[in-house]
Amino acid sequence: MNQKELKELIEFLIEKDIAEFELERGDVKVKIKRGGQATIVHAHGEMSYPAYPAGGAGEQRPAASVPPSVMPPAPAAPVPEETLHMVKSPIVGTFYEAPSPGAPPFVKVGDIVEVGQVLCIVEAMKLLNEIESDVAGEIVKKMGSNGQPIEYGQELFAIRAKE
Repeated sequence: MNQKELKELIEFLIEKDIAEFELERGDVKVKIKRGGQATIVHAHGEMSYPAYPAGGAGEQRPAASVPPSVMPPAPAAPVPEETLHMVKSPIVGTFYEAPSPGAPPFVKVGDIVEVGQVLCIVEAMKLLNEIESDVAGEIVKKMGSNGQPIEYGQELFAIRAKE
């Protein structure tokens, strides 16, 4: 991984508002964690760097940081993940948020759902499988994108369960 790839990765993480990222490929390990004002990048292992006076390829490099002017403002405090129920895909297939093209989605963020209510459809081998809510509560987050492939066990929805 060279500096250009690292810069593109950091820009992608900022664009997608991802706070923490870790990549391990062979003997290269990159961990990026965004806090309030700066992005810290830790890289260990063999990576392509510009020529440095002294030092080997496997030497640990000092952490690099992105100036605060590049960083977006810190997001509001997120909802604690431990209080959310995650609805996961029971199969591999294609995610659909609506019963047909052009139809309104089954649910959207902020909707209140009941046990057994259809949340989405996962198409697998030409069969349309309705994914139902297994808990009553409020849809807090939708992780699936319409028409995109999904994996077994992939999180599709976060629901704040009724107490």
